[in-house]
Amino acid sequence: MITVRYFAGARAAVGIDSETREAATLDDLVGQIVDAHGERLERVLTACSFLVDGTSTRDRALALAPGAVVDVLPPFAGG
Repeated sequence: MITVRYFAGARAAVGIDSETREAATLDDLVGQIVDAHGERLERVLTACSFLVDGTSTRDRALALAPGAVVDVLPPFAGG
């Protein structure tokens, strides 16, 4: 299982802090969460970056290992 953690605007779009999913790639995972949470999340994801096990990526073809943690990070403002 993959743990998906949502932050800031992504959390507001889905209404939860985290969830678990089964997915082989980041693209598979993104498709699942968009299907589950709808257009509002899809709009937020256009500006998001992802951390996979603490490493930043925008490579949606990235393979996800069982037990991976994916953080969905919208742009943050402030300092």
